[in-house]
Order: sequence, then C-alpha cells, then structure tokens
Amino acid sequence: MIIRYRRLSLAIALVSAAASSQAMAGAFQLQEQSVSGQGTSWAGRTSNVQDGSIVFGNPAGMSFLDRAQVTVGTHYIDASSDISNDSGTQPALTPAGVAVVGTGGSTDGDMIPHKAVPFGYYVQPINDRWSFGLGVYAPFGLVTDYSDDFKGRYFGNYSDLEIITAQPTLSYRFNDKFAIGVGVTYNHIKGELESKTPNPLNPTAGGDGTVNVKGNDDAWGYNIGMIYRPVESTTLGLTYRSKVEYHLTGDVDASNVFGGVGAGGPVFLNADGDASLDITLPETIDFSVTHQLDDRWTVMAGATYIRWSRFDQLVVDNDLGLDINEQQDYRDTWQYAAGLSYKVNPAWTLRGGIAYDQSPVKDAHRSPRVPTADRTLVSIGAGWTPIPDLTIDAAYSYIWEDRADVDLQDENGTSYQAEYDNSLNLFGVQATYRF
Repeated sequence: MIIRYRRLSLAIALVSAAASSQAMAGAFQLQEQSVSGQGTSWAGRTSNVQDGSIVFGNPAGMSFLDRAQVTVGTHYIDASSDISNDSGTQPALTPAGVAVVGTGGSTDGDMIPHKAVPFGYYVQPINDRWSFGLGVYAPFGLVTDYSDDFKGRYFGNYSDLEIITAQPTLSYRFNDKFAIGVGVTYNHIKGELESKTPNPLNPTAGGDGTVNVKGNDDAWGYNIGMIYRPVESTTLGLTYRSKVEYHLTGDVDASNVFGGVGAGGPVFLNADGDASLDITLPETIDFSVTHQLDDRWTVMAGATYIRWSRFDQLVVDNDLGLDINEQQDYRDTWQYAAGLSYKVNPAWTLRGGIAYDQSPVKDAHRSPRVPTADRTLVSIGAGWTPIPDLTIDAAYSYIWEDRADVDLQDENGTSYQAEYDNSLNLFGVQATYRF
C-alpha cells in the first residue's frame, strides 16, 4: 500500500509564508516606510508632504519639497501571538491499518522574532518644476519561527521572506496646485521556508521528515502619483502602485520524508532538486486628503484598495515530480486611516492616528503560515526640529487583530486547529537632514 502525504512546495512556502506577516497592513504588505507617517497611522500618506519619505507615499509630492534632503530611519517590531485551544492529528500505521492519532508537541506562541525594518530616501530638486528622488525600502516581508515540535508543524514551522525595493523617481510640478510623479521599482525577493512531514511508522516529532525550500528573483514595477491643492489649506493625493510579477527559482531539499510502504518496505524521500513558480504581488490604489485647520492643527484621512484577488492559485514546476496546484482564493481588501497633528511651536509637532486593515485571507484557507485576521492600529508620534536643517521623528503604534481561527485538514488525516490572538508593538525613529 502506498500512502501519499502533503509535501511543502516552493509555491506554498514562499507565498503562504509571506502572507503570515504580523507586521502591519493586510496580509504581508508592510507599512514601515515612514516614521513621520506612522505617527498618524499613515493617514495622509499620499497627501501630507513632510520629508523624503514622500518618495514612497506619493512621488508627485517631491515637487513640494523646497530643498534637497535625506531621510533615513528604522522600525522595530515587537510582535506576539497567543495560541490557544490547539490540537492536531496525523496518520499512523497499525497492524489493523491506517489510524488517525493525536499530534503531540508544543503550542509555541512566541514564534515571531523581533525585527528591524530600515528605509532611506534622497530628494533633489532639479529646478523649480522638476525633482529627482531615490528610495530604498521593504514593501513586503516577515519572519515566523515555530519550534520543531510545534503542533501545527506539518502546515509550516519556519518562514523567512523579504523584498527589498529600490525606486528612482521623477516629479513635475505644473503650478502651485498640481504635480505628477513617476517611479520605477526594482524589487528583489528571497525566502527560506521549512516544514515538517508526518511519519506514520513513528508518529512523533522525532520521526518527522523535513522539507526546506529557498527561492529568489528580481522583478520590475512602477508607481504613479498625483497631488492637487484646490486651496492652499487642502491637499489631495492619489498613488497607484503596480503589480509585480515574479518568476522564482530555488531549491527543494527533502529529508526523511515518508513516501509510503511498498513491496520492499517503507520508502523515504531524501533528495533535492530545482523548483520554480510564477507569482504576482497585487497593485494598490492609495488616496488621501490633508487639510490644515489653522496654523497649529492639521487633519488627514485616507483609504487604500489592494487587489489581493490576484492570489487565486499557485502552480509549481519541480524536479521531484510533484503535481502541485493549490487554490488560495484571496479577496480584495481596503485599508482606512484617520489622523491629526498639532504644531506646538516651530520646534515640536505632535501626531496621533487610528487605522483599520481588512485581511485578504478567508477562514477556509487560514494556516499557521497565515494566522491573520482584520486588524486595528492606534499610533502616537512627535517631530522635533532643533534647527531648520534637521528633524527627528519618533512614533509608537499598537496593533491588534480579531481572533483568527485555524482549522485545516488534508486527505490523509493530518489536521491542525487553533485560535490565534495576535498583537504588535511598533517603534519607529527617523532623521531628515535638509541642505
């Protein structure tokens, strides 16, 4: 009798692992490209021109910066995940045949390491209409690291993915009211994932097999932005960020993976090979408005549409001969944010904001790699300008998610059920120097 077991594919590893990010926006899209924007929960991201981070927020905004400047900073992520009511099953071979037994192991809720996410921007006015900018930032990424005996290990126990983007940008200001900007993005993606596989001859963590995958690629994208100021006190901003299509190539390494029982006895897979897949990261449309109430108070609001429905299925080519075609069935989502700032004096500005992000992951497809649900965040921040050439920004955000239920089972009797309660502390600091 041959029994086939679920094996981790390059596609599921790289994409599903990325989608488990606890770091900010829906699924695995990061918000960490601006600390001055973090203070208002990124409300006004496309309309509030404060510093060089507008290269990411809206390339058209560079035209409203009056001097060359460099903005650099980092975010520090302190995330936690409280896992409860967890259980699992796995197949076991007995003299009577195949049985389903409980999976032993740890709950392992502390699986998100502390992480720093840096960024940097440079803006240079060319003349009174043209400006050039360059940004380097991380638009997507995550790390999740469960223990080897985690109860949900057969659906993923290690994930490490990052995307680094370099964006050269030009903007043109038609007049004091209207400007446009265009940026080209060069994106590098890499990831490493690991998953355990059950061994029905020894249904314990010590008898598990291991599958490790790595992949990377480089791809191009673009963004387009517009800014319009109908009156001096009100700014409207709109940014379109294109989809990015990747063709990932990588390695698959299988160790002690149970493949069945044949005439010659148990069969275990110990092999490595090449694998590849095509994935598309979604485009976004980001709109916001900034309105200056008076010399001290400014209010902001924004909405972002993300076309996550591009994640419908994943098909993998690989040297191990595995037929892999799995449905993801993501849904399109919206993010909403509102914030305000108060200028205490020429040196100090205080900020606050709140936001709500929908999760693209449907209940039927949520896994330990994607234990995410709708989330809410509140933020506070401050900007200090001790001299006209230098501004230091700091911000703090608290993010919490709705309870995320995981309930997975494959055709061989391997299952995992759990309740996830995720939260995150986000700290940010940045400096802007003008010259």
